[in-house]
Amino acid sequence: MWASALVMAAAAAALLIGGGPFTRLVDRLADRTGLGGTMAGIILVGAVTALPGLITSVLGAARGDAEFAMNNALGGIALQTVFIALADVFYRRANLEHAAASLPNLLAPIGLSILLSTVLLAGAGPQVTVLGVHPVSVLLVFLYWYWLRLSRKVGDDPMWRVTPTRNTQHDEPDPASRRPGESLRSMWLKFAGLAALVALTGYATGEAGLALTEQTGLSSGVVGAVVTGFVTSLPELVTVLYAVRIRALHLAIGDIIGGNGFDVLFLSASDVAYREGSLYGAMTQGVVLLVSLGIVLNLLVAAGLIRRQEHGIGFEGVAMFAFYALGIGFLMGMG
Repeated sequence: MWASALVMAAAAAALLIGGGPFTRLVDRLADRTGLGGTMAGIILVGAVTALPGLITSVLGAARGDAEFAMNNALGGIALQTVFIALADVFYRRANLEHAAASLPNLLAPIGLSILLSTVLLAGAGPQVTVLGVHPVSVLLVFLYWYWLRLSRKVGDDPMWRVTPTRNTQHDEPDPASRRPGESLRSMWLKFAGLAALVALTGYATGEAGLALTEQTGLSSGVVGAVVTGFVTSLPELVTVLYAVRIRALHLAIGDIIGGNGFDVLFLSASDVAYREGSLYGAMTQGVVLLVSLGIVLNLLVAAGLIRRQEHGIGFEGVAMFAFYALGIGFLMGMG
């Protein structure tokens, strides 16, 4: 048990140490490639920071533990959404949702709520599989792709616009972020190296989490949602706080949004790895609770982006902390 805990602590330390350099690198890549902070956060940061959770969920599913696989993904989504409220506490200049308001950022929590609602429908509907995979797993990938396409479209050609204020930060390249002599090729190589490090921590966390489930007697759902869900969410926490520190606000929001989107796709990958039927057919009451919690938290983010309170954490931020604490309390009570 202590060896498993030590492995998870080492993985957490690696994620914490690498978070700062990784955030600065992606911020520069966003400017050099023209992606912009939001799309770089969703595609680049979201994909890499989601790797530990992806590998952990797939390992659990491959071992036949569907509850661990699903709760690791869904617990990460809930926790990472709360990181937006936490980052808001640290950003003292203005309300984070006010400063980083944009159509892609507003579309994201709505799109994620649709993905999570689709998971609920899969669990409640007939458990039909093709080659052992539920059709909804393929649908989730399509919905995610469509969401990314739509986000890019509304960002480039919005049908309505956010009213700018003195605290609104526009998602535009910052010339000051360019480092003399740094080639785009070297930036991508650094990106790939850091991504490999993050993926390695995911494998270590998954193995340690499954071992803790066996050694402590704790429910695999609780371990997945609370323990491994927290460790695999550390990249998002470090990245979002560091992005706020360097005032890359759209990157911060995009990181959480992108990470959450990839976390839903963990279920598609886990369904492929799970060989005992449909993954969604193994949904427990705890899984349903976490899906519902994720929907509520993301709609609160959308409400905050629409309301655009200029200063302070706002009612939405306080409500996010309260709902998350209540949801995890209920989950722990289920055992």
